Amino acid sequence: MDIALTIFLSCLLVAACITDLREQRIPNLLTYPAMAIALVAHAFLPGGQGVVFALAGLGVGGGLMLVPFLFGVMGAGDVKLMAAAGAVLGASAALSAFVLTTLLGGLYALFVLCLHRRIFAARLRAYKDAAVVAAATGSLNMPEPDPAQRLPRLCYGLAIAAGCFAHMLLAANDKSLI
Repeated sequence: MDIALTIFLSCLLVAACITDLREQRIPNLLTYPAMAIALVAHAFLPGGQGVVFALAGLGVGGGLMLVPFLFGVMGAGDVKLMAAAGAVLGASAALSAFVLTTLLGGLYALFVLCLHRRIFAARLRAYKDAAVVAAATGSLNMPEPDPAQRLPRLCYGLAIAAGCFAHMLLAANDKSLI
């Protein structure tokens, strides 16, 4: 990958992490221009791979993240960030970055659960109690969590950045996940 595109993607990922941590969102003002820049860069830069390469990466990156979005697991900003990263990286690299993002995102989620294990344990007890009542009555009523028992939201932009950086590190050392 061209050094200019590597620097561009790195800046995009850092900016996304900062806004995700501060605001728990990744703004369109960051993702849409990044997609456009990646398409133009691949079309015209000497090291660019072409618009089809960028479009395929955009589709793979965004498409893979669309499934968790449709299940309500993550926000639209996460989908668009991965699509923008895919436009820079290309389809094959976007798939690799997605796999790494998923693995690192799982570790991140476990870390957050460990930090908030009392809240997590209380939520599990409430769900267990609801399951026991459901087994006895045949009616499942999931309890609304007490605001004090809410687990923090994950800033998945961090996992996306970690997955993309891990992919770039592997690629720089001529190693590939896929």
